[in-house]
Amino acid sequence: MCERQTTQPAVERYGTDRARQPRPGKPAEARRAVERAVTERCRATRTPCDADALSDAVLVASELTTNAILHGGGLTDFRVDVEGPDIRLSVSDRSAELPVVREPVDPQGRRRVGGRGWPIVCRLARDVRVSDLPSGGKRITVVVPLT
Repeated sequence: MCERQTTQPAVERYGTDRARQPRPGKPAEARRAVERAVTERCRATRTPCDADALSDAVLVASELTTNAILHGGGLTDFRVDVEGPDIRLSVSDRSAELPVVREPVDPQGRRRVGGRGWPIVCRLARDVRVSDLPSGGKRITVVVPLT
């Protein structure tokens, strides 16, 4: 897990009106939701969007969504909020299992496929929190700087 990662029970909900923010079914939809939220904020505040920072946020959203689908029993909630110079992403899934970093090779020395998403999330996010959900499963909330 990330060194900066904390676990806590999930009580609060982040996000805006669910009608405006439907849950993505695929990582590509999560990427588009992040792009849309950031570009709308940049347009509304008349500030330039940092393309590299947006790319980082899109990658983090894609990795979290992919992991929820592949390893978490499916995506149950997705939130994206632009808060000042940061973007907060929350992804929930059905699994209570904490994310783990896998070694790039197995005990026999063979290269493993995958296993790079969680380290990418930990490297690009400024804050990483994993919360147990009262109904089961977990929520991973990250803050990615946009500057």
